[in-house]
Amino acid sequence: MNTIFSVNGPVVKVRDTKDFSMLEMVYVGVKRLIGEVIGITSDETTIQVYESTTGLKPGEPVEGSGMPMSATLGPGILSNIFDGIERPLKQIEALSGAFISDGANVSALDTSKKYDVKITVSVGDKLCGGDIYATCPETPVIEHRCMIHPNLSGEVVWTAENGQYTINDCVVKIKTDSGEVKELTLCQKWPIKRSRPFKERLPISRPLITGQRVIDTILPIAKGGTAAVPGGFGTGKTMTQHQLAKWCDADIIVYIGCGERGNEMTQVLEEFSELVDPRTGKALTDRTVLIANTSNMPVAAREASIYTGITLAEYYRDMGYHIAIMADSTSRWAEALREISGRLEEMPAEEGFPAYLPSRISEFYERAGYVKSLNGAEGSVTIIGAVSPQGSDFSEPVTQNTKRFVRCFWALDKSLAYARHYPAINWNDSYSEYIDDLTNYYDENVSIDFLKYRQSISNILLEENKLMEIVKLIGSDVLPEDQKLVIEIARVVRVGFLQQNAYHKDDTYVPLDKQFRMMDIILTLYDSCKKVVAGGIPVSAIVKTGIFEKVIKMKYDIPNDKPELFNMLTVEIGQQLKKITAEV
Repeated sequence: MNTIFSVNGPVVKVRDTKDFSMLEMVYVGVKRLIGEVIGITSDETTIQVYESTTGLKPGEPVEGSGMPMSATLGPGILSNIFDGIERPLKQIEALSGAFISDGANVSALDTSKKYDVKITVSVGDKLCGGDIYATCPETPVIEHRCMIHPNLSGEVVWTAENGQYTINDCVVKIKTDSGEVKELTLCQKWPIKRSRPFKERLPISRPLITGQRVIDTILPIAKGGTAAVPGGFGTGKTMTQHQLAKWCDADIIVYIGCGERGNEMTQVLEEFSELVDPRTGKALTDRTVLIANTSNMPVAAREASIYTGITLAEYYRDMGYHIAIMADSTSRWAEALREISGRLEEMPAEEGFPAYLPSRISEFYERAGYVKSLNGAEGSVTIIGAVSPQGSDFSEPVTQNTKRFVRCFWALDKSLAYARHYPAINWNDSYSEYIDDLTNYYDENVSIDFLKYRQSISNILLEENKLMEIVKLIGSDVLPEDQKLVIEIARVVRVGFLQQNAYHKDDTYVPLDKQFRMMDIILTLYDSCKKVVAGGIPVSAIVKTGIFEKVIKMKYDIPNDKPELFNMLTVEIGQQLKKITAEV
């Protein structure tokens, strides 16, 4: 029998054994704590334990499972809340109260609940890895499609009748090429640190529409893309991700609370359970799965939570769904890597992080993508990861390495957040590399002028940034009238377009068409004012008309379902400027 030799926090060592393999899941101690083999030498095996090791002693048994750390995939994932190693927290609460007991042995999915299963194959059909053999309504809005394990194939020799079954009931039997008969249930297991296979990676060409103007218009992200949301304490990382989770047009949301405060995860739970999904009219939780690994949970499970979340997302992607992952925050995950690396006495790299930090970050973000699955369905996984640099220092290792592997960078600004400008994304420090990929979509589905208008708005903000350097030195009075106009129009863009009110019924989510019309109004105002200013009328006279404030308030005054009101606003702008010109 293999026994513990030493315990160092979450790191346990076993001496003189060759019974374990790399990345094998093991049970540690008399409480059978879940662990994973992370190092093997001729003398000792190193295990990281995903539960609290308080009270663990040398001499206690260590038992192998013969399989890697895996997630259970099947009906019952959605609407659930799991810890970092896919244990359902509601069931654990029923067993042990508010805190997770050591060695809590709970099935990941409800094995007693019956689902209304429809068999989609017949005897004699040939099945390959990824093919769908049964479906069932998992929630009122998501159909679960049971797929054969990617490593299995064979001929169907028996099928059950359509009816009510639990996840462990056999519904189909196949005979493999070797002549072995395999039973197919409604669930399967998959190693969390291995990406699920697919047939083909498709080019990215469709945006993930979020309803947030600064994102959809200025800094868009594509379905199957990656984005980082870096920001210091209090800049609104979590709130930005909450807003994206509520409103983005993904089919399923996977929210990973990795090392975050417990009260923030409580807020997610309360908000999501109360919110009516705008896409379906049902509860938002019907298409959401939450993975909660709060800051007071064992540090090693923090690392596993990221991989558990991405594995669940890939599983639904293979069914043909579009998934958005909110990882909050990857900095806490990196800190867990650093702590375990220190326990292992590895040579530290920059700021104490392990030398393999960049490769771990890249492994995670590379599992995003828009793919054709093994059964021919198209699906995507979009990853939006929050980064929490200490002191808002974007030069620290986690932010810099994340920046290398993502194509969308939404830098949150403390001064914007403190000025109550939300989302507090600094348009000067942020960027998106998806513009060229999405050009055809915007041309075909919104307007061929959409990206032209976007560029004009961006140029105004850039020009304002340059002018403000001069204003800080010598004041705005010395600027010529055309440059004063740029500053006024830029204020309209910032306050009337980029700033958004999450608590206003029409401003919390804005469709692309309204975003386009708002840009059109702002640029119409700019062009009209330029002509008036060129005629010798000062900008101050235009400001006194209140037309700038009127345009700023259009986000509230014009409902999302009444685009015709934009035409009336255009007429009003023309009349006001004509009146000024006539008076002069």
